Amino acid sequence: MLNTQPAESPQNNESWNGCSSSRIWASEVDNHSAFPTALEDVSGLSVPEKPSRSWLARVLLGIGELAMDQWFLIVMGFLIAFASQIQVPQAHQELKQTVTNYLAVAVIFFINGCTLPTKVLVENLSRWKMHIFVQVQCYLLTSSTSYGVVSATATNHQFMDPALLVGIVMMGCLPTAIAFNAIMTNKANGNAALTVAQSTIGNILGPFVTTALIKLYISTNVWYTDILPETSSGFGETYRYVFKQLGLSVFVPLAVGQIVVKLFPNQVRKVLLQWKMSKLGSCALLVLIWSTYDGAFASNAFAEIPSNNMIFTVFILVALFCVWITIAFALSRVWLSREDTIAVSYLVSTKTPAMGVPLTTIMFVGLSSAEQSRTRLPMVIFQAIQIAGSSLLTIPLRKWQAQGKVEGRGDGTA
Repeated sequence: MLNTQPAESPQNNESWNGCSSSRIWASEVDNHSAFPTALEDVSGLSVPEKPSRSWLARVLLGIGELAMDQWFLIVMGFLIAFASQIQVPQAHQELKQTVTNYLAVAVIFFINGCTLPTKVLVENLSRWKMHIFVQVQCYLLTSSTSYGVVSATATNHQFMDPALLVGIVMMGCLPTAIAFNAIMTNKANGNAALTVAQSTIGNILGPFVTTALIKLYISTNVWYTDILPETSSGFGETYRYVFKQLGLSVFVPLAVGQIVVKLFPNQVRKVLLQWKMSKLGSCALLVLIWSTYDGAFASNAFAEIPSNNMIFTVFILVALFCVWITIAFALSRVWLSREDTIAVSYLVSTKTPAMGVPLTTIMFVGLSSAEQSRTRLPMVIFQAIQIAGSSLLTIPLRKWQAQGKVEGRGDGTA
């Protein structure tokens, strides 16, 4: 049976039969009598200590290790900078978006299908209490806090662009990210099977719950909703779009991955572990991020926003991310294992812009293209915030999970 931990993290090199090499190493290191002391060799004679590295060497080594660990974040920064300077022509934007949304997500979930044991995936799908716990936070907690923060801060009609405020409210109503959560949970040594199960369920509910929540919040007749036309009553196009994408880019690749690993377990292990092909998932996610920002810059969404509005929006979105992940982490620690806590923290605090873009087009048909671009902008900005925050948090979360393994407290389940 394949190990649920990813192959790309150096801390995750566990054997595929479920036995952790890190545990074996820890047990060997704990046997202090098996090793000579620092100042003695095997014969008992004292030996001089090795000269310690200079402070500059230690700093450079630390920077290098951090850069290697956070290579994803560094590459993402370069891709966003590239997208700001060179964009795909507007005539090809729709084709680019379709190809990346289907192909890149399919690659990520094919790899997940190859690495997640079927039994573990089914067990996580059957945890109905977890479904309620996660989905209530993903929808009700995030949407209510987004609406509350916007309503409390949007007091000056002349200061803030109303389209941005509508975009923040809509962003809080979106389902959790799928592909991104799978990558980050693996990197932080969380429960990847739980992440795949809950993110899939959340995105199946999304077309129904998200549209209902958006209609609820914009029907309150606050001033920043005055720009919105009457919402469309039919969402058949939204449902078709979302379920088609889920089927072709999530369910089918996941099932194919499960079949392939059953038929060719040794070959899959060699390709993913020895050849490091599991990193293709991270590369596919980077393509998705580039595609999102390429579209945003091509529509001149950033150029039309005043700097003070941009600063305010970024500040609000950073605050929301911090609040969501803190609440999710605190509530999860009451009754969940460390691996599950990591997964839930990422599930609650992240959002997918893939559903927000078609929703703005379908729900608000009368909006101009410029207003639609500004409405989508908070979703695009939040994507960068959640990627940066989640990627940096993998370092302490990984250490915290490893500490729980050593202490024997990391294997509990709800």
